[in-house]
Amino acid sequence: MAIVVGIKFRTGSKVYYFDPIGIDFTDSDHAVVETSRGIEYGKVAFANKEVSDKEIVPPLKPVLRKATPADDARHEKNLSERGELIASATEKCLEHGLSMKVADAEYTLDRSKVIIHFTADGRVDFRDLVKDLANVFRVRIELRQIYERDEIKLRGALGSCGRPCCCITHLNDYDKVTIKMAKLQGLSLSPQKISGCCGKLMCCLRYEHPYYQEMFKKMPKINSKADTPDGMGIVISHDILKQQVKVKIEGKDGSYEFKTYPLDKVGAKQKQSEDD
Repeated sequence: MAIVVGIKFRTGSKVYYFDPIGIDFTDSDHAVVETSRGIEYGKVAFANKEVSDKEIVPPLKPVLRKATPADDARHEKNLSERGELIASATEKCLEHGLSMKVADAEYTLDRSKVIIHFTADGRVDFRDLVKDLANVFRVRIELRQIYERDEIKLRGALGSCGRPCCCITHLNDYDKVTIKMAKLQGLSLSPQKISGCCGKLMCCLRYEHPYYQEMFKKMPKINSKADTPDGMGIVISHDILKQQVKVKIEGKDGSYEFKTYPLDKVGAKQKQSEDD
């Protein structure tokens, strides 16, 4: 077991473990740590606690210190200059004729480096741009290419549900989402209706997918024969959420009657499979 403190940074929702080196943290604290990006200012996601050694990726880096009022002030100053950094970087990209979009830019806490996040359709040769930006800001420049979902996480956005996008609030990794999930849930397959702000399929399509997978396999195939309390019929549709099946039953006089039954009242001759 090891004692760790969980730190979260402005640009993501993922929590990283650090060695508190004997400093007692609370959930309202901030800390100064060193990461691969440089000296960073983070928020304590959870205070000191014991975790299994299996949960740690060694070596566990120590925190540098609990954030001081001077650290807080510098962090706020750095945030206030983000707009200026983004504008300057965007202007230089246009001057160099580069097909890239600046999504975010920020100083590390000690202001020794400016990290610029950008999106682009392919590889970009930004060597001359880096030199130009270094002359403007008089610090080291690090450019990082990100993707559409990462941009939304950085900039913030509201989903079609009216709430902040899941990648902003709680998703640490992006699970695979496919058009098959939308089809299985009976949703519109129009890209405009099932895509998120990033232009990719909505992450939330995956949340209910296991339930739909399980229930879909129990449902009878469309156009298959089904034994109902009112006799044999043909399945014409089903409602997975309500667990109901609609059946067309032929009467003795040749007319047809349409009835809806609970799934457990229908004896299906064939079950669904996701490959159908």
